[in-house]
Amino acid sequence: MVKVNVTLLRYMSQEDFRVLTAVEMGMKNHETVPTALVSQIASLKHGGCHKVLKELVKNKLLVYDNNRNGSGYRLSYPGYDYLALKALSARDVVYSVGNQIGVGKESDIYIVADEEGVQYAMKLHRLGRTSFRKIKEKRDYHKHRNNASWLYLSRIAAAKEFAFMKVLYDNGYPVPRPVDFNRHCVIMELVDAFPLYHVNELKNPGQIYSDCMDLIDRLASFGFVHCDFNEFNLLINNEGEVIVIDFPQMVSIDHINAPMYFDRDVQCIRDFFNRKYGFESKYYPKYDDIKRKYDLDVQISASGCTKTQKSSGERRRENSDGDEDDEFEKFADGLRHKGISQKDDEDGSEASDTEEELEQSESESEQEDEIESESIKDQNEEELVDEIDEDLEDLRIDNKDNKPFRDNHPKQKDDVTSGQNNNVTIVKKKKNFTEADIREKMKKHVSKTKKDQHRRRVKKGEASVATKQKNENKFVIKDSW
Repeated sequence: MVKVNVTLLRYMSQEDFRVLTAVEMGMKNHETVPTALVSQIASLKHGGCHKVLKELVKNKLLVYDNNRNGSGYRLSYPGYDYLALKALSARDVVYSVGNQIGVGKESDIYIVADEEGVQYAMKLHRLGRTSFRKIKEKRDYHKHRNNASWLYLSRIAAAKEFAFMKVLYDNGYPVPRPVDFNRHCVIMELVDAFPLYHVNELKNPGQIYSDCMDLIDRLASFGFVHCDFNEFNLLINNEGEVIVIDFPQMVSIDHINAPMYFDRDVQCIRDFFNRKYGFESKYYPKYDDIKRKYDLDVQISASGCTKTQKSSGERRRENSDGDEDDEFEKFADGLRHKGISQKDDEDGSEASDTEEELEQSESESEQEDEIESESIKDQNEEELVDEIDEDLEDLRIDNKDNKPFRDNHPKQKDDVTSGQNNNVTIVKKKKNFTEADIREKMKKHVSKTKKDQHRRRVKKGEASVATKQKNENKFVIKDSW
């Protein structure tokens, strides 16, 4: 189990975070990032990168792998935690980190506070634990990908949860207030409540049961199915109010498996109240009785929404009241402000989808026109080449039979030179360079020189690292004798 130890965070330098960020960027295309690539991305001179990497591996913020595919470094969960905490502290959201208050199969919960002492709950997504690794079967984070790192999947889960919490909180649903998120870390309001499975007795279990069923039905009216609505994800405060948590797995009511998920959530609550409190009721919501009132699932492109459903949802939003449109615009602006992009969570609005489709169709039509024009050009060129080849063949035969007469004209020193062998005239045009052209060439030359110098400095540092490793291996071989 990975625990957050932030004592080292105050002693880390800017170079340490540059190397961590370089490894994170390199992991987009590499399972393990080579040392040369880390040094190039971090832009550290000479052998300083190797020294920083060694310290980070020592503190377990990076992991060094030497397998058949090559040696390199990869981020560990503590290193990913440090990058997220560094970004949140720069935004003045997190100032101190407290104790751990919760552990789940795919996340850890900690208490944090800002400079004014206001406490929040920090949820760190940690996908990849041995208790929960069937991500392809249980979640749709992969989508079109064949595989992805656990860190990237944790980042997608955090972005999805923040988006769901934001839209539900703005519409008055009882969830903790979302504050901010970065990478796999979500900061939310610290609720003064207890998990429902910790409560041994209830004064009025019927009322709590009714509230839970109303929350399931109300969530479905928004267009969502929780998919994990049970006593572990429900909090109850001293006033008897129920608060819902844990949303990464939520799907749309139009999802192909939505009826099964909805019935499972209802059955989990019925079984829990019957088993622990001895309460059983014949009244419970059914999937066929759901009445959609909002298109929040279409708004944030929840799992299960298709393009036709998005277009119909857009039409319904256009016919709805202006207040709802204002809320949707505020939510979209809030998500843009928080940095939720289509690359991170792969959730885009309907308008962006249509724009992308139009651009794609236009590009495809342009490509077809270009292909047709190129094919016509190729045919014309082939015909011209065939004609020229026939003419040249006739000239070769005449030259061979009649021994051609060669003109004794002096060579022309002008721009026009004539060839006597094949009667082809070649014209060489001189280009008059202006002052602007000369300046542009000089700029390109200077920039290329600077890049070459920087590349030499990087290679020099890595060469010294390689030499150091060779010397160490030489002493190891001598000792083995």
